[in-house]
Amino acid sequence: MRSILAVLLAAAIVALVAPAAALASGNSIGGNLAGLLREYAGELYTGAVAIFALFFLVNRRFTELMMFFVAAIVVGWFVFAPGQVADAAKAIAHQVLP
Repeated sequence: MRSILAVLLAAAIVALVAPAAALASGNSIGGNLAGLLREYAGELYTGAVAIFALFFLVNRRFTELMMFFVAAIVVGWFVFAPGQVADAAKAIAHQVLP
């Protein structure tokens, strides 16, 4: 019982002493986890692209390698930057359809 009371007292003291901005910010666990998973997915995607690129290089198929790189860049752009893709599509639509 005393330990619970001591913990509650310590939490009350921290809440009174800590600035309001620090308490309002809180932990953004979801945002941090999403950022971490996006970073890992990007690394896995880059690794897969590198392995397939080595296959094209070893077989000396340079034309297919360049087409693969262009496709990999476009797919990566669609997957990892959907906001930029949407903005680009809106800009193109405003130019084509006034």
